[in-house]
Amino acid sequence: MLLDRRSLIAGTAALLPGCAATGTRPSPIVPAPACLPRVQADPSRVIRHVVGLRPYRPSGFVVRAEALGATKLVHNYGHGGGGITLSWGSSKLATQLGLPGHSGPVAVIGAGIMGLTTARLVQEAGFPVTIYTAALPPDTTSNIAGGQWGPFSVYRDSAVTPEFRAQFAAALDYSWRRFQIMIGDDYGVRWLTTYSEGEAPPPTAALYPYHPAARSLTASEHPFPIERLFRYDTMYVETGRFLRQLQQDIEVSGGRIAIRSFDTPAEIPALPEKLVFNCTGLGAGKLFGDSELTPIRGQLAILLPQPEVTYALTADAGYMFPRADGLILGGTFDHGNWSTDPDPATAARIIEAHRDLFSRFRCQGTTES
Repeated sequence: MLLDRRSLIAGTAALLPGCAATGTRPSPIVPAPACLPRVQADPSRVIRHVVGLRPYRPSGFVVRAEALGATKLVHNYGHGGGGITLSWGSSKLATQLGLPGHSGPVAVIGAGIMGLTTARLVQEAGFPVTIYTAALPPDTTSNIAGGQWGPFSVYRDSAVTPEFRAQFAAALDYSWRRFQIMIGDDYGVRWLTTYSEGEAPPPTAALYPYHPAARSLTASEHPFPIERLFRYDTMYVETGRFLRQLQQDIEVSGGRIAIRSFDTPAEIPALPEKLVFNCTGLGAGKLFGDSELTPIRGQLAILLPQPEVTYALTADAGYMFPRADGLILGGTFDHGNWSTDPDPATAARIIEAHRDLFSRFRCQGTTES
């Protein structure tokens, strides 16, 4: 029979003469919590506040083709808080829908994460591409994303069809594999251990394959003041670096970028390209009359980087993602709010929630054990 470390220590102590002579039962030995570097969540360390608007559709993101006269238009928008996660996979589905049978140049509208990944896949398939966009990184919503690989707030479970679920699963699968071959400093993609409030997903859960090394933790295995916690590994994307490198890849490969906006769909058939991918995110609501598309506002507080923090946290207090360009604190989720101005009261709540959590660490260590 195998004994765990606690049982072995307690059993050995009971055999020591000093313990036997007292006639009292020895106190149980409780291991100290595993220590991690403590996040310094203090207002004095804030370097900026930013707000992003997630393009959310309760029935899920759109990958669909339609004809505008002689032009084939393929939609690829509405990914909620899962844009980074789903980018390569959703764009793969879109190109598989649009490219077969096509010849000649291709247009992409939008230069966020969906527009750039779509354009890159078009190039990899051997087609010349032009990106038409009103804004370039770093002035896109994608630049503001926290960058965790995890499909958050993508759809409402009761509103989706079996066909969408299959589309979602296919997009996750390709994105998961594509991001893995981009790990490294060039693209700002890396693996991090993540601590998450709640229970570890069971092996039957749909997202279980995307939580490698997942397991529930005992209180002795972590320092957080959280009753139920599990850990897993996943990828994180430093979005500014990733988008900058992806844009450079497109331009080095001959891609062209044109600054322009579109007011109505009638302008699209006038483009010289007869295959056009719509990757306009929230802009698709006004441009194509998608009344289901709505913003979900998220505000972030960016702290000075802490290179020693090499783990991430998602909890009721919000989330903390460490990046080279700053330590990201977030967790707000405001439906229907179009404001992109940081709210001072929200900023104060984000920082205070994290300061309270990290002030109650159950160990004094500064390095991971």
